Amino acid sequence: MATILELPTDPLASAAVDLARSTESESVFNHSVRSYMWALLLAEHENLTQEADYDQGLLFAATVMHDLGTGSRATGRERFEVEGADLAATLLTQQGVPSRDVDRVWEAIAIHTSGGIAERRGVLAYLTREGVGVDFGRGADIVDHEQRAVHARYPRLSMVRSLVDAIVEKASRNDAAAPRYTTPGELLRERRENGITRMELAAADSVWGD
Repeated sequence: MATILELPTDPLASAAVDLARSTESESVFNHSVRSYMWALLLAEHENLTQEADYDQGLLFAATVMHDLGTGSRATGRERFEVEGADLAATLLTQQGVPSRDVDRVWEAIAIHTSGGIAERRGVLAYLTREGVGVDFGRGADIVDHEQRAVHARYPRLSMVRSLVDAIVEKASRNDAAAPRYTTPGELLRERRENGITRMELAAADSVWGD
């Protein structure tokens, strides 16, 4: 379990952590880190190996920075997924990551809310989306043997409500940030019409709650 709880400390990973931690709420940051840990456990469960099937450094970057679009660096001019992907790509480029790998991380972040698409865009995009999904309780049984230690280190802190708050705040700034039938667009519409979103209601029935 120690290898799961111990985050990478190379310059790229440290820069990604610093950016996410300094611009996101603690709740969203913890969600992002847990998503990485769940992704690693899922990869192990599916017999995917770091050398042959995926790059752990890129997976760390994609998962830890997947919600940058909800943070203080995002402007709300575009969908939070796209703004987050752009912010991550800027950091990766500054860190000297090859453009091909920058594009892969950009894609994994930009489509992490796109079910049926991310799963078909390679292992990095798949693990990023599924790691995030596990943190909402999807496929949680796969990581049940480790979840107490992970949640003890990175508690949930009303993650779902906090994340929806951040997404809706950005989406309310610009029509382009909340197209109809997209995740930010639907969350904004549901909040305005009902005061609560289906995502928040589903969290009440989730294995881990909010």
